[in-house]
Amino acid sequence: MAKDFTIIVTIALCLIAAHPASSAEAVTFTVPSKVGTGGFAYAPLDPTPIGISFEFFAFPSYFTNVTATQQCLANWKALTGVWPPIRIGGTTQDRAQYDSKTSAYVVYSVADAKDAPSALTFGSKFMTLAGTYEGSVVVGLNRGKNDLENTIAAARVAVSEVKNLLAIELGNEPEYWVKDGQPITSGVNWTPATDAASQKDWSIRVGSAVGKTNIVQAGNWNEAPPKWGAAQLIATENATVKSYVRHYAHHNYPGGSIQSLMTHSAISKNIHTFDADIAAARAIGKQYVFGETNSVSGGGAAAVSPTFGAGLWTMDYALRATYSNISRTYFHHGTVGNCQYCFWGRYSMGAPYYGAYAAVALMAGASHLAALDNGSTNYAAYATFDSRGLPLRVILYNSDYFAGSGMRTTQSFTLAGLTSSTVRAKRLTAASATSRVDQGSPPSFGGQQFDNGSCAISGTETFETTPVSGGQATFSVKATEALLVYLQ
Repeated sequence: MAKDFTIIVTIALCLIAAHPASSAEAVTFTVPSKVGTGGFAYAPLDPTPIGISFEFFAFPSYFTNVTATQQCLANWKALTGVWPPIRIGGTTQDRAQYDSKTSAYVVYSVADAKDAPSALTFGSKFMTLAGTYEGSVVVGLNRGKNDLENTIAAARVAVSEVKNLLAIELGNEPEYWVKDGQPITSGVNWTPATDAASQKDWSIRVGSAVGKTNIVQAGNWNEAPPKWGAAQLIATENATVKSYVRHYAHHNYPGGSIQSLMTHSAISKNIHTFDADIAAARAIGKQYVFGETNSVSGGGAAAVSPTFGAGLWTMDYALRATYSNISRTYFHHGTVGNCQYCFWGRYSMGAPYYGAYAAVALMAGASHLAALDNGSTNYAAYATFDSRGLPLRVILYNSDYFAGSGMRTTQSFTLAGLTSSTVRAKRLTAASATSRVDQGSPPSFGGQQFDNGSCAISGTETFETTPVSGGQATFSVKATEALLVYLQ
């Protein structure tokens, strides 16, 4: 990580007094001494639980015309030692057909550069570009057009060119295909059962054609389960179909206002929507992922998605999902230059990147994640554990809403069960929940920021040091703020 130098700030009582607590009593969490103790649930961690989804037609642009892409991904690798996973797909994957003769990445025309194409073709060069990425890659292909041979041809190129290919999707959000006029729904009563039959058939046919089992990322619906969901699909699958499936995926865009989006109890409730599907996938030894997700569908909402409040949602949402055994969460990035929820673009960073970065920092190199709270209040605490099962880091989150006017309250958090004499922490903060990078009010994490246009880290890395007494330490976290505490 680039940095000028490190400042250690000792938090004494005078500094705590400078951030007065609200009338609420301190929230106390006991950090378990080891994985498996304390009556908590512990989620095993993928080396890279947070990834990026790129809209299919826009992927080449992100990788060839957006400077920040490589650096933003590299920043996470610097924390974890592993390149984050990417998924290439979205609505336009079911508008795209493979053209073996084209030398272009993609071919399409639009009236406005901010539009997504209604039809496009792509060549083998598209897959070759995806193959340059050092992390794992999921590639979404077309099922909606009902051209199995074309999709098999594209899948063969993906297997050949994408050296880190993790899985292939066969269709995106099939519950909308009747509305979209996709040919596969013509003349049939398109229901979850019809889609399930199609998914099973295509999984076997495409998997057989490329000579690979454990290759399909199945599901990929956006409407909430159980009507459209993994549990109903799995219940109809035989052993042959299951052998071709690597993961089951769902999409999720919670929406709402900044306040409702970032509220911790609301995040926890939203994630519980997927409990049955997660359990169904795990019961047959398969992972469950959020294959595409972000704050508000359709590229985001201008008044919500670019804000610091959405950044805190990104952090808490990714952590709650991971704790709930959603193995990976891919945050979607749409049309370059017309994407309110994107973490970065050609010219400006997005505040949500800060929240994602803090979540990556908490989980980096860890083996397990536990939630220390029950998800019923505005106050959250998550702990990670190292390969020995010992506590590594804790993040504290105050989701009380602060819009920038009036008094900004402070909540005290007490961590018990600590074994060192002091602990260090990095603060994730901004002027308010409505703060936006593109409006001159960027957040900071540990005193540092990510430069517009490049995603390079700038500023002085700042740690706050807090004394531990009797195995306890108390921290002040303002409304709309989070604090990452390092226990080792």
